[in-house]
Amino acid sequence: MSTVTLRNVRRAYEGAWALDDVSLSAPEGKVLALLGPSGSGKSTILRLIAGLEAPDAGEIFIGAEIVSAPSKLLATEQRRIGMVFQDYSLFPHLNAGANVAFGLNKLSRADRDGLSLAWLDRVGLRHRAGAFPHELSGGEQQRVALARALAPKPRAVLLDEPFSGLDPVQRAELRDATLATLAETGTTTLFVTHDAEDALQVADRLAILKGGRLLQEAAPRTAYDQPASLDVAAALGTINVFDGVCQNGAVVTPFGSVATSLANGARARAAVRAETIALRPGSTARVLDVRPHGAHDLVRIEAGGVVWRVLTPARSALGETVDVELQPAGAFVFSA
Repeated sequence: MSTVTLRNVRRAYEGAWALDDVSLSAPEGKVLALLGPSGSGKSTILRLIAGLEAPDAGEIFIGAEIVSAPSKLLATEQRRIGMVFQDYSLFPHLNAGANVAFGLNKLSRADRDGLSLAWLDRVGLRHRAGAFPHELSGGEQQRVALARALAPKPRAVLLDEPFSGLDPVQRAELRDATLATLAETGTTTLFVTHDAEDALQVADRLAILKGGRLLQEAAPRTAYDQPASLDVAAALGTINVFDGVCQNGAVVTPFGSVATSLANGARARAAVRAETIALRPGSTARVLDVRPHGAHDLVRIEAGGVVWRVLTPARSALGETVDVELQPAGAFVFSA
């Protein structure tokens, strides 16, 4: 396996930057999650790494080898990169075993078939080796696609929204199974997603993008606890935002103060994570409504004409009014 590195990479379409001076690194044998909304540049990064397109500026390395630059484009088939697409892209006329064996053409027929079955066994689908893609569920197709990508022992594997379209139970099960397989094989992985939960669950490193720019690259816990910007904080979960002015080391919101090191008088934006707000009986804020949200209740509270969202343990005893406590670990202030 190899480290995959982008250095000052730019890519434009019709005069607009899809990637603007992006530098990041997927560590050897680890998972780098690329998180961001549609149009943030995530899939463009995968296409450039795969060699499907050339960058307009910058360099891409696999290990110590430059594989992409404006003046150099190593052919896709020479990069030894495995790819799993959003729609899995299995060959419809080949059964699961033949799909996995497809990239093993340098081996004898017997070795191809044996290795294909071994990989299907690894992803729990040996018994489905003879099934064609249309006979497989979405989750089974994804596992076949993963086995096909890993069977040739690539230097890295690229996963483009691999869990989209699956129901929540399938999604969680498949995410755990995929992570276990990648960890077992020590595969360098770039994992594209727009889902913060997927990114936080899967990543060893997290790169958050927006509008073609890299906002922050860090360990998942660091990005969650120490977001570099309001956009990073919002990318990783529900936040409440209050525009205010710094006074005496804090921004005062209708629900409490948020500490800051910004100068007195500075315009600022306070951001507080919904899950780090505690509610208890009192009179600070009015409860507007309570909605089930899995293991939590989503509570909307109002004070001073400002409405915030709070995630509290389900079935908490809440009255018509509450006191509000903002936990420092989930509260941030950014310059406006």
